[in-house]
Amino acid sequence: MRVLLGCLLLLSACTGCDPANNTAGNTPAGRANTARDNTAVNQRDSDGGTKTPFDQSNTTADTELVAKLRSEVLKIDKLSINGRNIKIITNDGKVVLRGPVESAAEHDSILKVVNGIAGESNVTDDLEVKVN
Repeated sequence: MRVLLGCLLLLSACTGCDPANNTAGNTPAGRANTARDNTAVNQRDSDGGTKTPFDQSNTTADTELVAKLRSEVLKIDKLSINGRNIKIITNDGKVVLRGPVESAAEHDSILKVVNGIAGESNVTDDLEVKVN
């Protein structure tokens, strides 16, 4: 009897978990399940000239700089999820900012904070303002 009950519980837990069916999870009912196509971005990032998080230095100075920059960026009032999740990459005190932000105002706020800490000449701004 316990085995049967266990099997029923397992079966009920798996019901609706078929990704092709897409009836479970966080996709609202009735909305098509379309995958975001990042092919162009991925190709751009694999060119060897674009800084990625793999280029982050592990020196104490660079990791402390990233921590300070991230902390100060997160203090910006009403920052979007995208703004909170930008990539901050440092290497030898040079900073690269990458990722999407919601607006020009958000972009300017982030850049002002980072320039104030790292120095404008040390910052490469590769942030992408979302087009509405």
